[in-house]
Amino acid sequence: MALKILMFSDFVCPFCYIGFEVLRKLKPEFDLELEWRGFQIHPEWPAEGMPPERFYQSMGAERRRVVWRNIQALADEIRLPIKPPAILVNSRLALEAAELAAEANLGEAFEERVFRAYFQEDANIGDPGVIGALAGEVGLDRAATENALRSGRYSLKLKNTAMVAHNRDVSGVPTFFIGRLPLVGAQSLDVMRKLIARAIERNAAN
Repeated sequence: MALKILMFSDFVCPFCYIGFEVLRKLKPEFDLELEWRGFQIHPEWPAEGMPPERFYQSMGAERRRVVWRNIQALADEIRLPIKPPAILVNSRLALEAAELAAEANLGEAFEERVFRAYFQEDANIGDPGVIGALAGEVGLDRAATENALRSGRYSLKLKNTAMVAHNRDVSGVPTFFIGRLPLVGAQSLDVMRKLIARAIERNAAN
């Protein structure tokens, strides 16, 4: 029986990108059922974007460099190119489009493309045109995607996911549920491999 892993994630979170890629690398090793849930952490960020310095001004440049060194170390382990985004943008439309992609069985491909666009290509994923283009690249209909975003068809799904997250005491991302056990934060490939193996052993023993 497949081990179910539920991941609450946001496209503007670099640790979510790393956690997402770690799970993708481990899929060939284990019988996993992965479920990705969009959970917006910064609804106050503008869709047009803003410079990171405006949001992180209280943190200071040196602390930001330390944080990104830690992020880079985790990413380097899995050979994942990543860099600080040029602008901070609202992820709501990207998360709504991910719901549409999931319905078309293109969720993983779309999620990877959005993460890569934001953390490698400096794309503004708050722009519906950008999201439409990325959707088209993975096989979704661009016009249909942009129409769905304009209509707000998937906004209720995001609200429902936020309620589910709240009921499960999720307050940050990435948060994983490996089977029934919660795990907060991106983990190294080796740590996640061991956690998954233990969870599979527990399931087999029950």
